[in-house]
Amino acid sequence: MRNLREARPAVKGTRPYDASKRREQAGRSRDGAIDVAERRFLRDGYANTTISAIADDAGISVDTIYKSFGGKAGLIRAIRARALRGHGPVAAERRSDNLHLRERDPREIIRGWGALTAEIAPRAVPILLLVRDAAATDPELRTLLEELDSDRLRRMTDNARRLHEAGHLRKGLSVDRAAEVLWTYSAPELYELLVLRRAMSRDDYGRFVAEAISAAVLEPRRLPPRSRAGR
Repeated sequence: MRNLREARPAVKGTRPYDASKRREQAGRSRDGAIDVAERRFLRDGYANTTISAIADDAGISVDTIYKSFGGKAGLIRAIRARALRGHGPVAAERRSDNLHLRERDPREIIRGWGALTAEIAPRAVPILLLVRDAAATDPELRTLLEELDSDRLRRMTDNARRLHEAGHLRKGLSVDRAAEVLWTYSAPELYELLVLRRAMSRDDYGRFVAEAISAAVLEPRRLPPRSRAGR
């Protein structure tokens, strides 16, 4: 009689579960919802845009949006976060941090900040201005506006502290006051005034931001003494 173990048919090994495709699909669904929400908010306004309309346009369920974002305010956060990454494979915030490691001249650091501000503003500013306007009548958006302003101030405080630790800040200027300067010149309202209303080019806007910050927080450049022959 054959051995029972030998007579038992071989069981095929089960393949390990591969979640990469599901994650990829979920990522596409999330990005699609963000795209649709941004278009809807900017076209129809915050109050007139519904979660069900976003879900229908994105081809996903209302429950999926609530689970992924928590509602309209969460979608706003996601739109802003994507805009702040800027262009290219390296996020703008990471590139900003790298400026401190690469540059010794504080004016070059701030010039880099100006360029990054001009890069992200076209995508970030419209949604931030929408939040500002809707916050006048919507308590949830008022809370969100305070949250976003506080987050930007936190980031500007980090930048000001790095300038201070490197000995770049103007004598007598505190980190807190320098952070307020950076916070002011990175405000969406400045882009609104200069680019959207005065038609300043984005490159000029970036240079304006950098020059204004440098003048406000750094020691003035020392001009070389003139020679007697030049007097």
